[in-house]
Amino acid sequence: MKSTTVASTILGFASQVLGHGYMSIPASRTRLGAEANLDSCPECTILEPVSAWPDLDVAPVGRSGPCGFNARVNIDYNKPGANWGEAPVTTYSPGQVVDVEWCVDNNGDHGGMFSWRICQDQDLVDKLLDPDYTPTQAEKQAAEDCFEEGLLKCTDVDGQSCGYNPDCSPNEPCWRNDWFTCNAFQADNRRGCQGVDGAPLNSCYTSIAGGYTVTKQVKIPEYVSNHTLLSLRWNSFQTGQIYLTCADIAIVDDDGSTPTDPTDPADPTTPPESCPEGGEVSVAFNHEVQTMFGETVKVVGSDAVLGGWDTSQALALSASQYTNANPLWTLTTQFPPDTQFAYKFIKVSASGAVTWESDPNRSYTVPSDCSKVYAIESSWK
Repeated sequence: MKSTTVASTILGFASQVLGHGYMSIPASRTRLGAEANLDSCPECTILEPVSAWPDLDVAPVGRSGPCGFNARVNIDYNKPGANWGEAPVTTYSPGQVVDVEWCVDNNGDHGGMFSWRICQDQDLVDKLLDPDYTPTQAEKQAAEDCFEEGLLKCTDVDGQSCGYNPDCSPNEPCWRNDWFTCNAFQADNRRGCQGVDGAPLNSCYTSIAGGYTVTKQVKIPEYVSNHTLLSLRWNSFQTGQIYLTCADIAIVDDDGSTPTDPTDPADPTTPPESCPEGGEVSVAFNHEVQTMFGETVKVVGSDAVLGGWDTSQALALSASQYTNANPLWTLTTQFPPDTQFAYKFIKVSASGAVTWESDPNRSYTVPSDCSKVYAIESSWK
């Protein structure tokens, strides 16, 4: 059994030889922590030493949880912070096939297998969405067990190549193609995880030696939630290490309905109920604008949520879905119902210089229904 022999031989060096990687699309909490200059090594959310191979599911996650704990900077990504976890970074539809991506460091690729997961127990997920609460290790493990049950199988996407890991033997538990696989760890060409796409060096950011992107597709389950989590788990072949990272997402029906939608499906004429006292409405800004490397896009406006026209308090949009063909920047945030505000988008360069889009100001009135995410589609002017 070649994989067991290699892995057990190297396991003792796990604390000295580090694998490194994190989810980049959709924008994970780890990526957002790095972009906020709080995490000096986003690729270092390591769970170690653990039994990562050949059984992919056996290791308990401990304090790492399904979102990861970076001991290097003492950040627990299972708890929302000021720069992550307060709102979804992107919105999907039930049954939608979407592109997902993670980033592996040039000097930290130790092969293995990886998977994306969604837990459909909202009560468990909610413990990872409360900024005023730190989940216990037992709660993190319960959530991780739920994410494992919610595996988004490689084989669920028609036409996607779903092979078996060449460092695993048919009689071992890692011999499965519902997870995604890296190439052979010691391959002469296109080795390990870097070789999956053959992406160029620095196609994603890592703080150590530059990174390579690994892109796949997953199918979103037939499940809806205004705010849930997508988790990535990477089990290293060479070392006793597992990487866990998560992104905040929403899963909303095409008509905007969610489990809290009060409209009676048997009577489409039934109007939605107004928000309960203290309730807020989720509004998604989907803005298309071409940007240069180092630029960010923000929205600023008359309402306090949008900084009261103070550009230093503007809300940053995410480029997690940005491509050259579809330069989309997104943000989902919350407003009190019936709020009226004026706003504009701005570009902020790496030096801090601000470029405003042209007049006139945009305007929007927030609906009174809290049960849906309302999308504002726009492009730079």
